[in-house]
Amino acid sequence: MTTFKYAAAVCSVLASLTTLASAQAIEKPDLILGVGGKNLLYYLPLTLTERLGYFKEEGLNVTVTDFGGGAKALQSLIGGSADVVTGAYEHTIRMQAKGQDIAAVLELGRFPGIVLGVRKDRAAGVNSFKDLKGMKIGVTAPGSSTNFFVNALIAREGLKADDVAIIGVGAGMSAVAAMKKGDLDAISNLDPVMTKLEQDGDIKVLADSRTEEGNMKLFGGNNPAAVVYLKRDFIAKYPVTTQHIVNAFYKSLKWLATATPEDVARTVPEEYYLGDRALYLASVKASAPMYSRTGIIPPEGMANALDMLLRFDPELKDAKVDLARTFDGRFAAQAATAK
Repeated sequence: MTTFKYAAAVCSVLASLTTLASAQAIEKPDLILGVGGKNLLYYLPLTLTERLGYFKEEGLNVTVTDFGGGAKALQSLIGGSADVVTGAYEHTIRMQAKGQDIAAVLELGRFPGIVLGVRKDRAAGVNSFKDLKGMKIGVTAPGSSTNFFVNALIAREGLKADDVAIIGVGAGMSAVAAMKKGDLDAISNLDPVMTKLEQDGDIKVLADSRTEEGNMKLFGGNNPAAVVYLKRDFIAKYPVTTQHIVNAFYKSLKWLATATPEDVARTVPEEYYLGDRALYLASVKASAPMYSRTGIIPPEGMANALDMLLRFDPELKDAKVDLARTFDGRFAAQAATAK
């Protein structure tokens, strides 16, 4: 779908969505939301939405279930134990290829924010991604976006997924400890974990997707990361609920656009600091460029995400993926018009 047609399609439904949202009560105010690693800055908009009271402001009672990684959060949605997930956009593509129709309704991160680092005492022998062959690489959880990131990068230099050993280490101090103990040769994770390891001199950074420059180098531009996604039949059955979910998260994106690292630190739980407030402030500053400005995934971003997956996922080689069905931008466009 061209950008023009996409924009026209969005505009054509805004009036009906406005009427619907204002005229009808929320169909399902009590919701279970799944996430994989809530403390990570990748999912900062979720914590902000919760802590700033935006869910309640939108008439929603949201219970957050935190899993070890995004793959488990996805499973909770597919299995029916969660209504909505904050997770990686790539999951919407992979699930479509498997016959599961899920769609993102809001972009939270325009860049993945994932960093791949090699343990300092192994770094001298690693000059490219192909040098990772045979190494033990820690990720938040197998099948999560941190795992996809590794797979995509090594595939660029001819390696297969099974040329490295992927080990799930979580998203907090467990990941830091695994690296410091020498259990891993390399790690693919997010802030504040990666800034902690950088500051302590434990790793050499091999790939950094927190900044626009880093993403241009790795992917040639925008590569949507964290999104809010749901099953399409949920969206169809509960359109007013879906709009209020998006409204709540959209408010957090707007708040985040002008917030300082100190503002963020005052809002999140202290345990997010990993015992070091200065570290957390540095992590927030390093990750600030990755958050979405509009909540809308641009067509080129969708294409970049699909291209990344095609590099390493054999299940997608012959799949017919309709990228237009992986993102429903109607609700984000409506949220942007709210006073």
